[in-house]
Amino acid sequence: MGVIDLRSDTVTQPTVRMREAMRDASVGDDVLGDDPTVQKLERLAVDKLGTEAAIFVPSGTMGNLVSAMVHCPRGSEVILGDKAHMFVYEAGGMSAAGGIQPHTIPNQADGTLRLEDIEHAVRAENVHFPRTRLICLENTQNKCGGRVLRPEYCWEVREIADKHALKMHLDGARVYNAAVALGIDVRELAEPFDSVSVCLSKGLSAPVGSVVCGRKDFVYEARRARKLLGGGMRQAGVLAAAGIVALEDMVDRLSEDHANAKELARGLAETGMFSLDAEAVETNIVYFDLAMDKIGADELVAKMAERGVLFLALGPGRFRMVTHCGISAGDVETALDVLGGVAGELQ
Repeated sequence: MGVIDLRSDTVTQPTVRMREAMRDASVGDDVLGDDPTVQKLERLAVDKLGTEAAIFVPSGTMGNLVSAMVHCPRGSEVILGDKAHMFVYEAGGMSAAGGIQPHTIPNQADGTLRLEDIEHAVRAENVHFPRTRLICLENTQNKCGGRVLRPEYCWEVREIADKHALKMHLDGARVYNAAVALGIDVRELAEPFDSVSVCLSKGLSAPVGSVVCGRKDFVYEARRARKLLGGGMRQAGVLAAAGIVALEDMVDRLSEDHANAKELARGLAETGMFSLDAEAVETNIVYFDLAMDKIGADELVAKMAERGVLFLALGPGRFRMVTHCGISAGDVETALDVLGGVAGELQ
């Protein structure tokens, strides 16, 4: 049996067509603005997301940081969820590099922020307070289990933003998963926002990179912020070529990952080892908790790894599995069989 890697959709491998496109890519110096393949990727992103302009960046973390820096002067404040990737997993970049203060409010179980919490978090104009400049949402919401934010909800947040003259940024690392799960065009999810960061190297399987989309004046300033952060790449068309294939080839098949994740969640629930709401799984991410005291989280992960199944322990008794194009329905069945074997040893 080969390794079944459920740690993340970041472990995806570039497809054969991606590798061929990377090999054959026409390139220039992107910092000088003359890499034709990067330009093609950016035009494609604009067409897909329905924005005015786009910029290719090395990572989703940089895409989010660049966006926050453009929207927020130093010393200002961003409203975002306490489970937001930008707050939990991006090394404090908005504070350390951007001089921006995060103002966190609780994410609800479905990934949303309560509208009244957002409203109450907006600072009054007062010399003692930082100025609120930006609201950030995440779709899908990773730490809430890959939950999907509906367009209707995003427009409700937009109303609050407009009321207070705030900008809105979408950490859309997995926004295509959200669009596929809802059966809608990704433009509907991007439209309420001033900027959107889309990861190409998760479920879309490119090896590197994200695109950040928004108005032309925003993207102009984003290029300056990208340069400041060291994200100006030279013959980046070699990487952008894979991103083009990601957007052209890899979106429609995301529904397979969602189906596999739902089957995985149902199987995990049936083992009796874990507590989880299998019906809450909407996309490709499954969080679950250990419901027995016969084995520790790290020990379980180690036992499964010895048997060729990899996944993450995220705390005492807390786990995550993520499906992707490298995981088949058969792999899900095998992983559950292996887990059942470990469960049997603990009886």
